[in-house]
Amino acid sequence: MFLHKHPYPPFLYPGVEKLIVGTLPPPRFSIPELKEGDVDFCYGSRDGQLWPILNRIFDLRLKFETSQQAIDQRKAFLRQQKIGICDIVESAERQKVDASDLGMRQAKLRDIVRYIDDFPSVHTILFTGGNSKNGPEYFFRRLLKQYDMQLEIVSDEVPRVHKFWHAKIKKWVKTVSLTAPSGAANRAVGSLAEYKKLKDADPNFNTIDYRVMQYQKFF
Repeated sequence: MFLHKHPYPPFLYPGVEKLIVGTLPPPRFSIPELKEGDVDFCYGSRDGQLWPILNRIFDLRLKFETSQQAIDQRKAFLRQQKIGICDIVESAERQKVDASDLGMRQAKLRDIVRYIDDFPSVHTILFTGGNSKNGPEYFFRRLLKQYDMQLEIVSDEVPRVHKFWHAKIKKWVKTVSLTAPSGAANRAVGSLAEYKKLKDADPNFNTIDYRVMQYQKFF
């Protein structure tokens, strides 16, 4: 049994307005045994797509390498845009050492509701995945039940948008379930009617282009 612990604390600071919420980075970040081209920071896998997507949206000219400069670039961008990162899984057990959400067992969750208590400027949660089992929205719904809260639907189109009333800070917080920025989600993207229509119109259009189009509406 492998105990997969999150290697990074939440990236939060006064004035943060949006939270990126996923589950766990690949196990090699926890050991750590990074690969060449990995960035030792949240969503830093060389195979991940979140930072390449944001790099295109904001023309950041990020470095994709295992260096302090690459980390500092990402932190500076997040602060400038008032974006934080607070993945919802603190640790989980795995039979197989891989990054599959479905492979997680006995997940210990971070209490994002409490984090919002501490940082009440947060108005939007950006899930890097949806409500499939062990996805970030799935775990968040489980967490809300502990507080007798629930998500209310705002838009049922992909990406699905919900909201919940946070009584302690007396405001609505919006959640957006983005298409996961991983290669594993490409098949799901390819099956979307909207993607097929755009692909028919432009054969060069790809799954990264689709995510860039989707993400820029919310970042």
